[in-house]
Amino acid sequence: MYIEQTALKDCFIVHDSFIGDARGYFFESFNKRTFQQQTGITVEFVQDNQSSSQRGVLRGLHFQYGEYAQAKLVRVLKGRVLDIAVDLRKSSPSFGQHISVELSEESHTQFYVPRGFAHGFVVLSDTATFFYKCDNFYNKSMEGGIIYNDADLGIDWEMQPDQLVLSDKDKVLPCLKDIVDKLHF
Repeated sequence: MYIEQTALKDCFIVHDSFIGDARGYFFESFNKRTFQQQTGITVEFVQDNQSSSQRGVLRGLHFQYGEYAQAKLVRVLKGRVLDIAVDLRKSSPSFGQHISVELSEESHTQFYVPRGFAHGFVVLSDTATFFYKCDNFYNKSMEGGIIYNDADLGIDWEMQPDQLVLSDKDKVLPCLKDIVDKLHF
Protein backbone atom coordinates (compact mmCIF):
# COMPACT_ATOMS: atom_id res chain seq x y z
CA MET A 1 0.00 0.00 0.00
CA TYR A 2 1.39 3.39 -1.06
CA ILE A 3 -0.38 6.54 0.13
CA GLU A 4 -0.06 9.81 -1.76
CA GLN A 5 -0.78 13.24 -0.22
CA THR A 6 -2.98 15.38 -2.48
CA ALA A 7 -2.94 19.16 -2.87
CA LEU A 8 -5.57 19.39 -0.10
CA LYS A 9 -4.28 18.77 3.42
CA ASP A 10 -5.38 15.43 4.90
CA CYS A 11 -6.84 14.11 1.59
CA PHE A 12 -4.97 11.05 0.37
CA ILE A 13 -4.96 8.76 -2.65
CA VAL A 14 -4.38 5.16 -1.61
CA HIS A 15 -2.61 2.96 -4.14
CA ASP A 16 -2.94 -0.71 -3.32
CA SER A 17 -0.35 -3.44 -3.78
CA PHE A 18 -2.17 -5.55 -6.32
CA ILE A 19 -1.17 -9.18 -6.81
CA GLY A 20 -2.68 -10.95 -9.81
CA ASP A 21 -2.18 -14.32 -11.46
CA ALA A 22 -4.14 -16.95 -13.42
CA ARG A 23 -6.42 -17.54 -10.41
CA GLY A 24 -7.50 -13.90 -10.10
CA TYR A 25 -6.14 -11.23 -7.78
CA PHE A 26 -5.55 -10.22 -4.17
CA PHE A 27 -4.91 -6.90 -2.51
CA GLU A 28 -5.14 -5.53 0.99
CA SER A 29 -7.74 -2.77 0.74
CA PHE A 30 -7.03 -1.29 4.17
CA ASN A 31 -4.42 -1.72 6.87
CA LYS A 32 -4.87 0.56 9.87
CA ARG A 33 -1.19 0.40 10.91
CA THR A 34 0.13 1.21 7.42
CA PHE A 35 -2.44 3.98 6.94
CA GLN A 36 -1.47 5.60 10.24
CA GLN A 37 2.27 5.29 9.57
CA GLN A 38 2.01 6.93 6.14
CA THR A 39 -0.58 9.63 6.94
CA GLY A 40 -0.25 10.33 10.66
CA ILE A 41 -4.02 9.86 10.93
CA THR A 42 -5.67 7.38 13.27
CA VAL A 43 -9.09 6.37 11.99
CA GLU A 44 -11.67 3.86 13.24
CA PHE A 45 -14.19 2.92 10.59
CA VAL A 46 -17.66 2.04 11.95
CA GLN A 47 -19.91 1.83 8.89
CA ASP A 48 -19.61 0.51 5.32
CA ASN A 49 -21.87 1.75 2.51
CA GLN A 50 -22.34 0.66 -1.09
CA SER A 51 -24.31 2.11 -3.99
CA SER A 52 -24.98 1.15 -7.59
CA SER A 53 -25.61 3.83 -10.20
CA GLN A 54 -25.96 4.35 -13.94
CA ARG A 55 -23.91 6.62 -16.21
CA GLY A 56 -24.40 10.29 -15.38
CA VAL A 57 -25.72 9.76 -11.85
CA LEU A 58 -24.25 12.46 -9.64
CA ARG A 59 -24.43 11.91 -5.89
CA GLY A 60 -23.37 14.92 -3.85
CA LEU A 61 -21.98 17.12 -2.64
CA HIS A 62 -22.78 15.75 0.84
CA PHE A 63 -21.40 16.07 4.37
CA GLN A 64 -22.53 15.80 7.99
CA TYR A 65 -22.39 18.65 10.50
CA GLY A 66 -20.65 18.85 13.86
CA GLU A 67 -20.09 15.77 15.96
CA TYR A 68 -21.55 13.64 13.14
CA ALA A 69 -18.93 14.67 10.57
CA GLN A 70 -17.54 11.67 8.71
CA ALA A 71 -14.19 10.73 7.22
CA LYS A 72 -14.56 8.35 4.28
CA LEU A 73 -12.36 5.87 2.46
CA VAL A 74 -13.98 5.44 -0.96
CA ARG A 75 -13.39 3.08 -3.87
CA VAL A 76 -15.06 1.68 -6.97
CA LEU A 77 -15.79 -2.04 -7.16
CA LYS A 78 -17.22 -1.91 -10.69
CA GLY A 79 -17.01 0.80 -13.36
CA ARG A 80 -15.48 4.26 -13.20
CA VAL A 81 -16.35 7.47 -11.35
CA LEU A 82 -15.05 10.99 -10.93
CA ASP A 83 -14.82 11.56 -7.18
CA ILE A 84 -14.81 15.08 -5.69
CA ALA A 85 -13.88 16.40 -2.23
CA VAL A 86 -14.38 20.04 -1.16
CA ASP A 87 -12.61 21.44 1.91
CA LEU A 88 -15.19 22.99 4.27
CA ARG A 89 -12.81 23.63 7.17
CA LYS A 90 -12.86 27.41 7.55
CA SER A 91 -9.47 27.42 9.30
CA SER A 92 -7.84 25.50 6.44
CA PRO A 93 -5.67 27.28 3.85
CA SER A 94 -7.53 25.25 1.20
CA PHE A 95 -11.04 26.19 2.42
CA GLY A 96 -13.47 26.17 -0.52
CA GLN A 97 -11.03 24.34 -2.79
CA HIS A 98 -11.71 20.95 -4.29
CA ILE A 99 -9.88 17.99 -5.71
CA SER A 100 -11.09 15.44 -8.22
CA VAL A 101 -9.83 11.87 -8.49
CA GLU A 102 -10.87 9.25 -11.04
CA LEU A 103 -11.52 5.90 -9.38
CA SER A 104 -12.09 2.65 -11.25
CA GLU A 105 -12.26 -1.08 -10.81
CA GLU A 106 -9.08 -1.41 -12.88
CA SER A 107 -6.95 0.97 -10.82
CA HIS A 108 -8.01 -0.34 -7.39
CA THR A 109 -7.20 3.18 -6.18
CA GLN A 110 -8.96 4.54 -3.12
CA PHE A 111 -9.51 8.09 -1.92
CA TYR A 112 -9.44 9.17 1.73
CA VAL A 113 -11.70 12.16 2.44
CA PRO A 114 -11.31 13.53 6.00
CA ARG A 115 -13.96 15.01 8.27
CA GLY A 116 -14.82 18.58 7.33
CA PHE A 117 -15.11 17.92 3.60
CA ALA A 118 -18.10 17.72 1.27
CA HIS A 119 -18.00 14.66 -0.96
CA GLY A 120 -19.63 13.59 -4.20
CA PHE A 121 -19.12 11.58 -7.36
CA VAL A 122 -20.44 11.16 -10.88
CA VAL A 123 -20.55 7.86 -12.78
CA LEU A 124 -18.47 7.95 -15.99
CA SER A 125 -19.03 4.31 -17.07
CA ASP A 126 -22.30 2.61 -18.04
CA THR A 127 -22.74 1.49 -14.42
CA ALA A 128 -20.69 1.72 -11.25
CA THR A 129 -20.67 0.08 -7.84
CA PHE A 130 -19.27 2.49 -5.28
CA PHE A 131 -18.10 1.39 -1.81
CA TYR A 132 -17.00 3.45 1.15
CA LYS A 133 -16.05 3.17 4.80
CA CYS A 134 -17.09 5.87 7.31
CA ASP A 135 -15.55 6.69 10.67
CA ASN A 136 -18.85 7.91 12.13
CA PHE A 137 -22.46 6.82 11.98
CA TYR A 138 -24.90 8.55 9.62
CA ASN A 139 -27.38 10.93 11.26
CA LYS A 140 -30.15 12.21 8.99
CA SER A 141 -30.79 15.31 11.13
CA MET A 142 -27.14 16.39 10.69
CA GLU A 143 -26.79 15.94 6.93
CA GLY A 144 -25.81 18.85 4.73
CA GLY A 145 -24.87 19.53 1.17
CA ILE A 146 -23.68 21.97 -1.46
CA ILE A 147 -25.11 22.27 -4.96
CA TYR A 148 -22.94 20.43 -7.47
CA ASN A 149 -22.70 23.39 -9.87
CA ASP A 150 -21.80 26.09 -7.34
CA ALA A 151 -20.10 28.69 -9.55
CA ASP A 152 -17.67 29.68 -6.77
CA LEU A 153 -16.34 26.09 -6.63
CA GLY A 154 -15.98 25.72 -10.40
CA ILE A 155 -16.01 21.91 -10.41
CA ASP A 156 -15.60 20.23 -13.80
CA TRP A 157 -17.74 17.10 -13.58
CA GLU A 158 -16.51 16.00 -17.03
CA MET A 159 -20.10 15.68 -18.30
CA GLN A 160 -22.58 18.12 -19.75
CA PRO A 161 -25.37 19.27 -17.39
CA ASP A 162 -28.03 17.57 -19.55
CA GLN A 163 -26.20 14.23 -19.08
CA LEU A 164 -26.39 14.38 -15.27
CA VAL A 165 -28.98 12.54 -13.18
CA LEU A 166 -29.56 13.97 -9.70
CA SER A 167 -31.96 13.24 -6.87
CA ASP A 168 -34.60 15.88 -6.18
CA LYS A 169 -32.79 16.64 -2.91
CA ASP A 170 -29.44 17.21 -4.64
CA LYS A 171 -31.01 19.57 -7.20
CA VAL A 172 -31.90 22.14 -4.53
CA LEU A 173 -28.84 22.14 -2.28
CA PRO A 174 -27.46 25.59 -1.36
CA CYS A 175 -24.23 27.22 -2.51
CA LEU A 176 -21.27 27.14 -0.14
CA LYS A 177 -21.48 30.90 0.52
CA ASP A 178 -25.06 30.44 1.79
CA ILE A 179 -24.09 27.95 4.51
CA VAL A 180 -20.57 29.05 5.47
CA ASP A 181 -21.78 30.44 8.84
CA LYS A 182 -23.15 26.99 9.78
CA LEU A 183 -19.87 25.19 9.18
CA HIS A 184 -17.95 24.19 12.32
CA PHE A 185 -15.33 21.50 11.76
